[in-house]
Amino acid sequence: MRARELAVDYETVDVDSDALAAARLMAEHSLPGLLVLDRRGAPKAVLPAAEMIKLLVPNYVVEDPALAAVVDEAHADRLCLALVGRRVGDCLPGRAAPPPVADPDDTALEVAALMARVHSPVVAVAERTKDGPRLLGVITASHLLHRLLTRTGTIGAP
Repeated sequence: MRARELAVDYETVDVDSDALAAARLMAEHSLPGLLVLDRRGAPKAVLPAAEMIKLLVPNYVVEDPALAAVVDEAHADRLCLALVGRRVGDCLPGRAAPPPVADPDDTALEVAALMARVHSPVVAVAERTKDGPRLLGVITASHLLHRLLTRTGTIGAP
């Protein structure tokens, strides 16, 4: 199996996308994260859902988790308002690492090793063109695991 065969369409956002809409996209599709594209459409970063949740929690609660118990539900229900007016680019960690990108001809084992090395739930598959990388799709950790288990007969085909 090559990366090009494993790649699937996947929700992406760009750095200028609305952060609240991106959070909704993750929630509605149960995505572990989103692939963020730069203004040219090239993979820029992976925005994990956990990072979005981190942005919702006030710093004082992160620093002292005991305070979470005293925040009333009405206040907690308004946490998502922290994303209003923000762009996805504003939500990326200060030194967001570039996303893992596999070559279309990489093997499943090469993709698995890349995922393991960078601890990312998604790997972009992109081919190099004279205009820069062209995104072909994404391989998620769960999809790769399913395909590997299916090929070994450990689980049934979808």
